[in-house]
Amino acid sequence: MTLHGKRDEENPKSSENARDDASHLDDATRGTDVTTEPTALTKRPAHAMARTVRAHTVGTLAAELLRVFPAADAEEWDRTGLVVGESALPVSRVAVALDPTVDAIREASVSGANVLVTHHPPFLSAPDSFAPERSVAASSGAGVWAAIQNQVALMCFHTSLDVSPRAARVLPGMLGLAFSGRVVEPSRSSRVRGYGQLCDVPLVDDAPETLGRLASRCVAVFGRPPRVWGDLSSPVRTAVTTTGSAGTVGRAARAAGADCLICGEIKYHEALDLSGAGLSIIELGHDVSELPLTAVLADAVANAGVPERDIIMIDQSHNWTTPEAVRV
Repeated sequence: MTLHGKRDEENPKSSENARDDASHLDDATRGTDVTTEPTALTKRPAHAMARTVRAHTVGTLAAELLRVFPAADAEEWDRTGLVVGESALPVSRVAVALDPTVDAIREASVSGANVLVTHHPPFLSAPDSFAPERSVAASSGAGVWAAIQNQVALMCFHTSLDVSPRAARVLPGMLGLAFSGRVVEPSRSSRVRGYGQLCDVPLVDDAPETLGRLASRCVAVFGRPPRVWGDLSSPVRTAVTTTGSAGTVGRAARAAGADCLICGEIKYHEALDLSGAGLSIIELGHDVSELPLTAVLADAVANAGVPERDIIMIDQSHNWTTPEAVRV
């Protein structure tokens, strides 16, 4: 059976059911906390605030964002750009979120936004029903229904954001790793863009970092305990970071000689096999690894000319919890 790479991990046609030029990340997004607050944009350095303000239609905003995250960089199965909405309408405010859930669409509308920009698409395969339900689990077109009902246009930048230079430095920057500029799984459109950032892990008191301390650093940065595969005392000199689903990035990381893979999620048997072959793995959680990308999207919206006062961050960092975090 053909092994599907990260670029196929969320492809609905895949047989497996699973669901980023190395230029510098803008100061506005380096080190962004995963728990993005609605006021996050106002906390940026003063030099990041000097932007040209432009009046946009839904269509011109989508075109500006596609210049930053081109559809040509996206996987063939993906949805990119304006998916739902009327391109001629003027933009009032813009909401940004990780996922275009029905709740997020309604929150965008209540906040006065008529555009919701997300990382994940509202659908990959075309919906086969449209009904006013609370979730696409009840009706696959529930998000489309909610968007039309609330007059909120939906734009998404998924794999085109994953492989972008802006996204490439997010996890390395947050974790204090030195991105080498090399990706272990290049995209189909570029040899320098792709998945899996190969990073050097700085020494600690002239000694290699350990898996345990690196995992503890992830807890401090993201506020969530990761799943860790490997001996906590093992040295980590090189690491590969990748947001979301690892796909075959883990095997590419091992082939590149990395000591550790830091990812959003990885299939159990893939992690079992790779860790058995000597690759340590830190599994952050799919959303935990990708929530910082919303700051990249918000920054791109602001750079396109939308006033920062008109950009609303929708917090989706509390969709789930762990028992030890609950007071019984």
